[in-house]
Amino acid sequence: MITFESLGLQENLLKGVTDLGFVTPTPIQEKAIPALLGGDRDFVGLAQTGTGKTAAFGLPLLQHIDLKVRQPQGLILCPTRELCMQITSDLNNFSKHLGDVNIVAVYGGTSIGLQLRELKRGVHIVVATPGRLLDIIDRGAVNFDKVRFAILDEADEMLNMGFQEDINSILSNTPAEKTTWLFSATMPQEVRRIAQKYMKDPFELTVGSKNAGNVNIEHEYYVVRPRDKYAALKRIVDFNPEIFGIIFTRTKIESQEIAESLIRDGYNADALHGDLTQQQRDKVMKRFRDRSIQMLVATDVAARGIDVDSVTHVINYDLPDDVENYTHRSGRTARAGRSGVSIAIIGARDIGKIRQIERVLGTKKFIKAEVPDGFAVCEKQLFAMVHKVHNVVVNEEQIDPYLGRIYEEFADLTKEELIRRFASLEFNEFLEYYQDAVDLNVKEERRGERDMAGAAPRGSGNSKFTRLFINLGSVDNFTRGDMLRFLCDSTGLRGNAIGRIDLKGVYSFFEVENEVVEKVQQSFKKLEHNGRAVRIETSQDGDKRAGGGGSGRPGGSRPYGGGGGDRKKSWSGGGEDGGFRQRREFSKSGSGSSGGGGYRGKR
Repeated sequence: MITFESLGLQENLLKGVTDLGFVTPTPIQEKAIPALLGGDRDFVGLAQTGTGKTAAFGLPLLQHIDLKVRQPQGLILCPTRELCMQITSDLNNFSKHLGDVNIVAVYGGTSIGLQLRELKRGVHIVVATPGRLLDIIDRGAVNFDKVRFAILDEADEMLNMGFQEDINSILSNTPAEKTTWLFSATMPQEVRRIAQKYMKDPFELTVGSKNAGNVNIEHEYYVVRPRDKYAALKRIVDFNPEIFGIIFTRTKIESQEIAESLIRDGYNADALHGDLTQQQRDKVMKRFRDRSIQMLVATDVAARGIDVDSVTHVINYDLPDDVENYTHRSGRTARAGRSGVSIAIIGARDIGKIRQIERVLGTKKFIKAEVPDGFAVCEKQLFAMVHKVHNVVVNEEQIDPYLGRIYEEFADLTKEELIRRFASLEFNEFLEYYQDAVDLNVKEERRGERDMAGAAPRGSGNSKFTRLFINLGSVDNFTRGDMLRFLCDSTGLRGNAIGRIDLKGVYSFFEVENEVVEKVQQSFKKLEHNGRAVRIETSQDGDKRAGGGGSGRPGGSRPYGGGGGDRKKSWSGGGEDGGFRQRREFSKSGSGSSGGGGYRGKR
């Protein structure tokens, strides 16, 4: 068996590794560390996120540092603040037996003054995001003349985020004679060009296949109508009671709307996107790492560098435009040797993109899964609860004073009756909620169809829905999610009674079920929005008033509305981890939008 002792690391570094509980190196560490300890050759390492790349370059870098020279000898560039902090923390842990090693993290969103003071005190290794480091270089606050090692970590992500010019500027401030190490999960042409420009005859190491996904990740996809995506999301989450995951969306607005809807529907969720302040981002990430948040809804950019080992699921609410970004998304799970699941919720037209991703992943195939029905969800939740009860650790000292009264309360019940009632307490809530749950799966014969939330051309006519005009649009600060909520709140309809929403500038079109058209028109007869009378008309009349523009660019309704219903909250402290659990109860009328999918009960 290969161990860290056999890789050539010095004794003080091995002590730090041992203190962290590491015994056997990962494949990238096993192959990269001996090569990098030579220190005289450029290096390109290709491996997925979560495979131990920080130790693979961090341990050799620390062994090469001359502690007597209080100037930057190592420069590590990475894409995000989160990854910058993680690398710095890991290097500090590895080096705690080496002596006085000064490692400074440089990143945006925090005081630049503090970072400047730390740099002036003398530093051996600088770990930085490109933008903030350029600010510091422009101030003349750091001298990289003694840099012997430049490391580009997550190089493909830095280039995807538009940092190529910044990287060029930073590396031009380092000596021409230095050793460059580049680590990346994928090897697109942009990364290849960086390697050709700044590296000479690099030693290239690939762990797994280039651009391939982690072999410990199972890939699944669910085919649903676009208007049912949110309902499918909730049902998938309910079917995985122990889920601890990240939900990826394309846009900041969408991530915020989905997170808010999940919160309204009783889930422990929050959003992470670029519109949050750094303080808000830090707070969200702390709650996620502490597992106070069960699901993090994030955009690609915001999620870069998230290093949380225990993520069980990644859910692609929208597939990324860039196929290689799927590899980065899925790499948030199955880290540090664990297994994980990457899920894509797609419409029929996206099946081709799934096949394209399969080709990028190589041999790893997607499994077509079925959105579970209501009974399957209820069964899964019931036995998850039973398993939790069976394995709970009883605090004898705290519970003992209450046992007498508890035994007295249950004295007239047999063991079998007690179990039945206890199980029913939880099971009945789920059973009631899911008793009318509809089948959300798109059947094989419907995959080529355009549905009501898709890009159906004007006049195609879904017989179940009527298209209406409303004199409100994006200039009134409406998004599709806002419009859906506005329609639901104004009419009393649930989200699944509303079809496609086509948002324009000063007006919009939306579809409602035929039987509620009159109700919708009556609801808006005397309604005003910001002092302006709201007008609803049939789409034919509305098209004329809008200038005959037709349906315009196809759009999809965003099923994020639906209310939260009445909720009662109670918190009980304690538990093994010193945390809390939260109980939220919802009336059936507050089950969220899109039908058949909201969580009820404990979360």
